[in-house]
Amino acid sequence: MKTGKIIADLRKSKNMSQGDLASQTGISQVMVGKYERGDAIPSIEVAKRIADALEVSLDYLVGEGVNSKFDKNTLKRIEEIELLEEDKKRTLFDVIDTFIRESKGRKAFAL
Repeated sequence: MKTGKIIADLRKSKNMSQGDLASQTGISQVMVGKYERGDAIPSIEVAKRIADALEVSLDYLVGEGVNSKFDKNTLKRIEEIELLEEDKKRTLFDVIDTFIRESKGRKAFAL
């Protein structure tokens, strides 16, 4: 997915107008429109401000990298999980694994 489409989709999912995004990032509404249409590519500095306003990482914004599927809240949770004691991590992973197995099982039976 192109960066412009990602910006537009994220902005819309957060019920933000182009003007809202422009005011939060300090760029013009005209430039937000150009980025979303793919008529211009934001500099790293501007892309970082856009990512921060949309609460995602730069990886996510450009759709590349190890963390490109995760928003900032998910990444923060993963970082916090890594700080837990080992027994608490194991318990949490057991719960997560249970939900994943159940979800896969429901999908398999739905076919």
